[in-house]
Amino acid sequence: MIDCLSEISELGLMEKPKENKETVVKTKKKKVDPLHGITLETIVTELVKDIGFEEMGERIRVNCFNDNPTIKSSLTFLRRTEWARKKVERMYIWHQRQKNKKLKLKNES
Repeated sequence: MIDCLSEISELGLMEKPKENKETVVKTKKKKVDPLHGITLETIVTELVKDIGFEEMGERIRVNCFNDNPTIKSSLTFLRRTEWARKKVERMYIWHQRQKNKKLKLKNES
């Protein structure tokens, strides 16, 4: 059976499937999650280390950053409050991009 198929294909008697726009499957690009593998504790700890609770409280007006702030109380609040957590995550992404830009400029000069 295999010999017959190889002979048929060698003679050009087997038709190759025609490709058209409908049969070509395009692969979708997966969205890259910049927070993948980073815990909320890491995010808050790095932001506190780099910019401090005072600046975080100015940018995101929540009591956990302004009134007797601690990392533990901030984590408790952020885990329960999705809108605040999203804002902190966006601030972290923005802050990381700013740090990367500064490093890139420093390395170029």
